[in-house]
Amino acid sequence: MLHTLGNAFQDQVRDLYSAENQLLKALPKMAKAASSERLRQAFEGHLEQTRGHVERLQQVATLLEFKPGGKKCKAMEGLIEEGKEVLEEEGDDAVIDLALIAAAQRVEHYEIAAYGAARAMAQRLGESKAAKLLQETLDEEGAADKKLTEISEKEVLEAAAAAREGGDSEVPKTRR
Repeated sequence: MLHTLGNAFQDQVRDLYSAENQLLKALPKMAKAASSERLRQAFEGHLEQTRGHVERLQQVATLLEFKPGGKKCKAMEGLIEEGKEVLEEEGDDAVIDLALIAAAQRVEHYEIAAYGAARAMAQRLGESKAAKLLQETLDEEGAADKKLTEISEKEVLEAAAAAREGGDSEVPKTRR
């Protein structure tokens, strides 16, 4: 029930807790599928950060004396399902990497929105410690999104465009 701001805040934290736990299972698959070394490393690094995000959400729940589990984040479930579709595709490695980046950025944007809302609620409730923990994660999610953009713009987009154009000197590598 969402009768109070406190209820809504707890619901947001539970949703994020579910989302992050789902992401813990998806990120290793995305890292394995990435052909770009920088992209693979970005996914692996974010996996470690995601473990920290789960711990922070547990800390927030402990501070406010509630259990973080018990809810399934359907939005993350859908975003991960879309990402799985990319993992099943055949095609040029760089184009697949580009699709992986797009799927990952959808996840990051969802998390940025959710953490921003949860942090604002914590602030309004006067829960400054919880707000600070949520802001730390929000900052990391924003940095992950920027890193994905950088990898896309400085490496993957050019290689994907070359695949479309037939490349300059090499035949593009393809999967399967």
